[in-house]
Amino acid sequence: MRCLLIETGDRKILVDTGLGDKQDDKFRSFFEPHGEASLLGSLASKGLSASDITDVFLTHLHFDHAGGAVRREANGNLRPAFPNAVYWTNEVHYRWALDPNAREQASFLPENFVSLKEAGVLRYLDVQRDPYEWLPGLKVQISNGHTEAMMLLHIDAPQRHLVYCADLMPSSFHIGLPYIMSYDIRPMDTLAEKTALLEEAVANNWALVFEHDPRTECCAVQRTENGRIIAGLSGNLELF
Repeated sequence: MRCLLIETGDRKILVDTGLGDKQDDKFRSFFEPHGEASLLGSLASKGLSASDITDVFLTHLHFDHAGGAVRREANGNLRPAFPNAVYWTNEVHYRWALDPNAREQASFLPENFVSLKEAGVLRYLDVQRDPYEWLPGLKVQISNGHTEAMMLLHIDAPQRHLVYCADLMPSSFHIGLPYIMSYDIRPMDTLAEKTALLEEAVANNWALVFEHDPRTECCAVQRTENGRIIAGLSGNLELF
């Protein structure tokens, strides 16, 4: 559940929030989260606290991406976990999450996003066919294979153009075109979206950032002699 911090101008933008810690032990046991890292701990290692975050960009509202957006206080009340932040989704996806299909129902937990709406901190981005500029150096791309109107984020970093792939390609193991998650609601759309993104990444030397890869934070991609696109140079984000 690799989140991303972007510092640009006077904004500190958090991309996705992981599982959070408000679900009970039984729920967590289904997924076996492990390791010592935590979102707030990772921010603290950069000298930041939850109150420093100005924006939270939620690629989509599945619990493992939006669970950390809201915290449960000792009295049981739900509050935005980042008290000074504006939270960003889009209306198409929000409405989808409110009335999910049976396949996705277990992934959309209303406590992770309805309370953001009620707190008045949720804002909607546009849903457009082509990638568009949200902020200088940041573009939003809509993807519909994994879930309705998921948002990828393009980052024009000084070293290299990065694409935060969310669940279109959750790990480097999903670069191969046939490798598509069984969670996806429209696998053939995922295939088309992956193909288009990988072709652009090869042509423009982009690096792909993986949210669910246990080892590889990001990598470039390259085309083999027989035309397949595979992982190329990989490492941590500082290399890019």
